[in-house]
Amino acid sequence: MRDVLVPLEIDPSPAPPSSRPLALSGTAMGSGWSARLMLPGGADAHLQPALQAELDLVVAQMSHWEPDSLLSRYNRAAAGSWHALPSPFFEVIDYALSVQQASGGAYDPAAGALVDLWGFGATKRYDQAGYYAPDAQAIGAVLARRRHAQPVLDRQARRLLQPGGAVLDLSAVAKGHAVDRLALCLERLGIRHYLVEAGGELRGAGVKGDGQPWWVEIEGVPDATAAGAQPLLALHGLAVATSGDYRRFYRQHAGGRISHTLDPRSGQPIANGVASCTVIAPTCMAADALSTALTVLGPREGLVLAERDGIAARFLVRAAATADDGLTAITSSAWRALLQ
Repeated sequence: MRDVLVPLEIDPSPAPPSSRPLALSGTAMGSGWSARLMLPGGADAHLQPALQAELDLVVAQMSHWEPDSLLSRYNRAAAGSWHALPSPFFEVIDYALSVQQASGGAYDPAAGALVDLWGFGATKRYDQAGYYAPDAQAIGAVLARRRHAQPVLDRQARRLLQPGGAVLDLSAVAKGHAVDRLALCLERLGIRHYLVEAGGELRGAGVKGDGQPWWVEIEGVPDATAAGAQPLLALHGLAVATSGDYRRFYRQHAGGRISHTLDPRSGQPIANGVASCTVIAPTCMAADALSTALTVLGPREGLVLAERDGIAARFLVRAAATADDGLTAITSSAWRALLQ
């Protein structure tokens, strides 16, 4: 037996009778992307360049790996400088700052210096020779600098202040935004029935040729044994993203897991027992950022936020913070409302 989740609202419109299935794929943001869709008769089948262009735009604006991206240039900019933002970047940073506020700082788009310190950034990585995990003094220094270097968003003028030393890292929201851009690109081209994915995060709409929704399996935790099969989700007008301590991590000499998910409030990797948190939302940008924030908050505080804001969330919690098996699922009311 497995849980099955379906949206509360369903559009019964089938794909046009002349539609045919089409599958596309490519690479971007250090990972793969894919699109499965029902292509209406007479529609242009050469969609790959348009979809790839959407992802390339996200990289050009928001990548912390590309030295010439808008984000990288902002991070290097002089104190007191204002930076005009194109619409995609503005949308992402505006939403990221709203999640920062809603989560009490459990998610912070300006935690890039902390990410770098723990070896998960573009340079001086944990898997390179000579890297050592930071000590308490180094962590404290980064936290102190960040408290005095918070970006300021001028929403009316759509510009962002570099106060001096602010280091943006939008990796926990930009990938979800990229998935949304794939979806919106297809819709602009008249395609209403699709499933798009980038780096394991997905958004779907409409149905397949046989009238079935786009069924996807909720991502599991590969290094742990969970009770029962992973839930199935009808990705119909919804998006889904999962954050987990298994995505990227390394182990200290004593064997402790150093997760790439960091708590911006303490400066430490999470150690709250959350193996993964999955969020279902109308947009993938929201699912992406919220799954990260809830993972940091943990099952207690995170569930409070999920209930307060009506977030469909599922935590998989380890029996012990250092254990690799024995998972317990904890779900929000909004998640349970989708169960059939």
